[in-house]
Amino acid sequence: MAVSPATERRSAGSISMAVAVAAFLVAVLAVVITSDDPPTSRVDASSAGGLSPTIELTLSEFAIKPASVTAAPGRVVLRVQNKGSVAHNVSVKELGKKTVDLQPGTTAELDLGEVAAGHYTILCEIPGHADSGMTGMLMVGSSNMADGGADTAGPSNGNAVQDEMDNAQMEKDMTAGVKTFLDYAEKYASGDLKTGNRPLAPKVLADGTKRFELTAEITDWEVSPGKTAKAWTYNRQVPGPWIRVEPGEKVELVLRNELPISTDVHFHGVDVPFEQDGVAPITQDYIRPGETFTYGFTAARTPKLGMYHAHMHGQVAIVNGLFAIFQVGDVPLPTGRTIDDIEVPAGLTMDDIQEVPMVVNDAGVIGLTLNGKAFPETQPIMADKGDWLLIHFFNEGLQGHPMHLHRQPQLVVAKDGYPLSAPYRMDTLWVAPGERYSVLVKAEDVGTWAFHCHIVSHAENDQGLFGMVTAMVVQ
Repeated sequence: MAVSPATERRSAGSISMAVAVAAFLVAVLAVVITSDDPPTSRVDASSAGGLSPTIELTLSEFAIKPASVTAAPGRVVLRVQNKGSVAHNVSVKELGKKTVDLQPGTTAELDLGEVAAGHYTILCEIPGHADSGMTGMLMVGSSNMADGGADTAGPSNGNAVQDEMDNAQMEKDMTAGVKTFLDYAEKYASGDLKTGNRPLAPKVLADGTKRFELTAEITDWEVSPGKTAKAWTYNRQVPGPWIRVEPGEKVELVLRNELPISTDVHFHGVDVPFEQDGVAPITQDYIRPGETFTYGFTAARTPKLGMYHAHMHGQVAIVNGLFAIFQVGDVPLPTGRTIDDIEVPAGLTMDDIQEVPMVVNDAGVIGLTLNGKAFPETQPIMADKGDWLLIHFFNEGLQGHPMHLHRQPQLVVAKDGYPLSAPYRMDTLWVAPGERYSVLVKAEDVGTWAFHCHIVSHAENDQGLFGMVTAMVVQ
């Protein structure tokens, strides 16, 4: 059965962009970044009474504190405590030394051995964490540091990063990233790029049941230019296929497991019977490599906006790419109402609206991404002045993200698929892991408007814009 025109219209991959790509060529995409460097921590041999210096580091989302530490040449030990909510580690790149992955609340020591004078990079090697800001510097000075002498390895006053900034290079890198984003916008417009969230056409059985077939497997997936990850995918895409059914319809989902580990499928935010909830080994047996399992249920009688993802070792499988949208019917609209000076027309229907998914992730091999892609390969959102869009946020990552759309107001109309009795307007919406929000947007102002996570280290690094950044183009 072919995908209906309505479903194609609602998918992000079906939004025509060819007529608006030229708007990028004169647009400036700006993200305002502020930075406060933590103070430098200095530890030398004298401070430890002649014993090996131990440097205390704390880890959190997403920072290593202090960001800059110093020591005298000789044996150096790092005592690392994870005060965050997810696993982190510490690696000293040039020395080839690394801690184990530290679970929240745990501590470990990393003995670096005899360390010569020089600068050494400290970072978290869990994918996406260093790019998010988990980097630092160990500066080991000359032997006279132990006697209060100068640190010949370089500055240690907490302003080292600023002292070494090259503004011309920073501008060059920023401009190059935006140019690449424009090039990829043209590729999206021409249909040359593979996207996730593609609607999945069901097979309709004799009794009207809609059967959807999925294969879970590891696939090469281009996250950003030059970065191809071994993603865990449903039907070779990230996010997986967008599955949509209508209230009350019978549904079958057939999953074949081609992963190296067992798996299952949990229907997050979707009403299903206990035995179909997809939590092995509680509600079902494991779907082992090479096996196939069929889920069957009747969709709820009321609209639902949920997700489907693996539950078996989800800390690996989900963030590596096994996540997708499961939708039952349409989110009700607050038509005929005025919300914070924005009038939602009484005659507005879903046929008049672009339905746009925004699935966010922040870990695994996919890392900081929007709909499985990282800037400058993120797909822009295209609209004509006066258009209405319904943007659905889905957080399949490990932390919350404040999603900020420049200038165009967001009307929050539903939480986890449930319509709000009192919709409200905002420009930055916090979306926690597992949450879904639906926002109604009227394209009021012509221009190229930045759309990004406002944890600014998720949107920009030393090379310019990256990660969780895209744009809404109103023409």
